[in-house]
Amino acid sequence: MDFAQRMSRLGTETAFEVLLRAQALEAKGRKIVHLEIGEPDFDTPRNIRRAAIEAIEAGFTHYGPSAGLADFRKTIADVFGKERNIPCDADNVVVTPGAKPIMFFTMLALLEEGDEVLYPNPGFPIYESVANFLGARTVPLALKVENDFDLDLRELESKITSRTKLLILNSPHNPTGAVLKPETVRAVAELARKHSFSILSDEIYARILFEGEHLSIASLPGMAERTIVLDGFSKTYSMTGWRLGFGIMNKDLQKHVARLMTNSNSCTATFVQKAGIEALTGPQGEARAMVEEFRQRRDVMVAGLNAIPGVKCAVPHGAFYVFPDIRGTGFSSKDLATQLLDEAGVACLSGTAFGQFGEGHIRFSTANNLDNIRQALQNVGDFLSVRMK
Repeated sequence: MDFAQRMSRLGTETAFEVLLRAQALEAKGRKIVHLEIGEPDFDTPRNIRRAAIEAIEAGFTHYGPSAGLADFRKTIADVFGKERNIPCDADNVVVTPGAKPIMFFTMLALLEEGDEVLYPNPGFPIYESVANFLGARTVPLALKVENDFDLDLRELESKITSRTKLLILNSPHNPTGAVLKPETVRAVAELARKHSFSILSDEIYARILFEGEHLSIASLPGMAERTIVLDGFSKTYSMTGWRLGFGIMNKDLQKHVARLMTNSNSCTATFVQKAGIEALTGPQGEARAMVEEFRQRRDVMVAGLNAIPGVKCAVPHGAFYVFPDIRGTGFSSKDLATQLLDEAGVACLSGTAFGQFGEGHIRFSTANNLDNIRQALQNVGDFLSVRMK
C-alpha cells in the first residue's frame, strides 16, 4: 500500500529499540544491566492501586467526558494551582491517556505548516518528531554542559522570527537532569510576551527535584494565557502503564484539545482518573521516598562516573538521568552506547538519540537499584580501561 508522505517525518524513541536489543541478548543468556528506559522501577503506591480497584467495583468502567471527569479536573486545578501558583480552574484542564497527547494535540491545534517551533536539543525526541510530522519548521536550541545545560538566552533571542509560534521548555530536563535557572525562566517569559509566542512547558519531572523549588513559567505575570503545562502521573507515582496525563491551558485552547480527544480517544479510562484523584490527594510518603532513592542513586552514579578516566559527569538536579560527557574516551556517542551493550552488558542511550547536540554524551537512567548501578559502573570502567589503553 502507499503511505502518506508525512509518515516519513515521524520519528521514534530509541530507548525502546535499545530495550529490544537488550532483551534479545538476555534471551541468549547474557546478563544486562538496564539503564536505558525512563521508567521508575517502583510499584505504583498501594493506595492508588486500591482506589482503582474500588472505582472499577463502583462502576467506573464506562465512557466519561472527553476532557476528563469534572471532579478529577477540579482536583488537578486545585492541587497544581496551589503547588505551582498557576491561575486555573477545572475548565483549564484536559485529561489524556498519558501526557504525550497533550504534546501532540497542542501542536496540532496551534501549528500551521511553516510555523517555527523552538525546542531544546538534546531533548525528548518526540518534540521534534511531532513538529516535523505536522510540517512545522523545527529550530533546535543547543544545551551545552559548559552552560549547565541551561538555555542560552542570546541564542534563543537570535532564533526568534515572525514565524515563531511555539517554544518548548522541559525542566527538570530529559536527558540531562538539568533544571532551568529561575532567572532563565523569567527571561524566557519576557521574550514570549514581547514576541507573542506560546510556551509548551513539559513539567513531567517537576516533582522529582533534588534541590530548590520548581518554577512554572505559567505562574509568571501574563503567562498563564500563553502557556500549556504538560504533566502526568507516570514518573511521580510510577504509573507508566496506567496512561494518565493532563494539560493546563487557556480555556479557548482547552475546548479545541477536548475536541481532539473526542475525535481520537473518546476519553481517558474513568477508573484510572479516580485513581489519579487518590494519587494527588492521598498519602505522598511513597512518592517522596522514591525521590529520595533517586537522589541516592544519582550521587552514586555521578561519583562513579567521575572516577572513570575519560568521563566527566555534571550533577543533575532533577529527573532520574545522568548525561556524562564521554569525549575524553575517544568514542562517539553511538559507538560507545552500542559497545557498552554488546561488550559490557550495560544498556544505555547515545546522546544523539536526543538530537545532534547530544553528541559527546550518553544517557544513563538511574531507574534501577543501587546494586545494579554499581555493577554497571564496574562494567563501564572495566570496558574503558581496556579499550582506552
